[in-house]
Amino acid sequence: MERFGLVGLPNAGKSSLYNALTGGGALAAPYAFATKDPNIGVAKVPDERLDRLAAMSKSRNVVHAAVQVVDIGGLVEGASKGEGLGNKFLANIREVDAIVFVLRAFADDDVPGPDDPLEHLRIVELELALADLETVEKRYNQATRQAKLDKAAAGELDALQAAYDALSAGTPLYRAGLSADFRATLRPYFLLTNRLVLAVVNVGEAELDRITDVEERVRAEFQSAGDNVEVIGMCVQLEAEAAAIEDPAERAEMLDGFGLGEGALFRMVRSAYHLLGLRTFLTTGDKESRAWTFYAGSSAPECAGRIHTDFQRGFIKAEVIHWDELLDIGSWTKAKELGKIRIEGKDYHPTDGDVMEFRFNV
Repeated sequence: MERFGLVGLPNAGKSSLYNALTGGGALAAPYAFATKDPNIGVAKVPDERLDRLAAMSKSRNVVHAAVQVVDIGGLVEGASKGEGLGNKFLANIREVDAIVFVLRAFADDDVPGPDDPLEHLRIVELELALADLETVEKRYNQATRQAKLDKAAAGELDALQAAYDALSAGTPLYRAGLSADFRATLRPYFLLTNRLVLAVVNVGEAELDRITDVEERVRAEFQSAGDNVEVIGMCVQLEAEAAAIEDPAERAEMLDGFGLGEGALFRMVRSAYHLLGLRTFLTTGDKESRAWTFYAGSSAPECAGRIHTDFQRGFIKAEVIHWDELLDIGSWTKAKELGKIRIEGKDYHPTDGDVMEFRFNV
């Protein structure tokens, strides 16, 4: 399961966001280092398509796709040199697939720390870049010695030099304009800034009408990052309170009362999910409707392997129909009778929202 790490300064709202996403019980307190060890939970990826298919099939069980969320303790200035619990927290960040920056944009006299999201971003990015610079320097020295004996190492040296130049200027790799080849070459070193980033800008309850403006201000700062970064503004406290309401109708009523629509949590999880190139195919029936995760560009046998390795090993063919067409017809059986189910082979690359059944023989 893919991992997203919540990263930011103390009191930015990381633990409250973690609780809202996972239903967890992480301590959310207005002082530094309330979180010393990472909290790990699972966030369901909301998917209206799956819910509607489950209703159509009268499924007894519904299983959404999910991502793992890691609440990492707050970084402080000097974390790259071990300040606070810096080294420990930086090690936790190395274990995630993508970073979710939680940037505070609310003023509260009872909560210490800056309330400018760009100041939060400056400190966190600099600490991550400095930590990466130390790693790159060590590897560059090793690679230089190897290149004297092996000319094939020259390509690695070029990537390390480009990374060194960016990091020396305090620029994280995800917005340094490095080529895809360079970033792939650097991947084995688990650099903190060689990851995709989702930035959550956390505003106060009294500033809901400013969400779009604050969001755009932070997005402008990330302009050079291109598709490596997404930005979402929200009031984490309100979203957490809404997430704690078990009744969906009451939860929707609360969010609607604040003019928040479905809420930003759903949008955030979907954005994080797609940021990593994750897509969904669906299966549906009276026993179960389920969303299955696959990487964009995967083949039909690879998708079958997400269900069970035997499905991939003995793949014969896939029966496929897009979710909205199936809903319009009303049932899988009827779609088959009408000849609307396509038969696809090993060369087929499923698209997001395909409903599939696999035939296999082991």
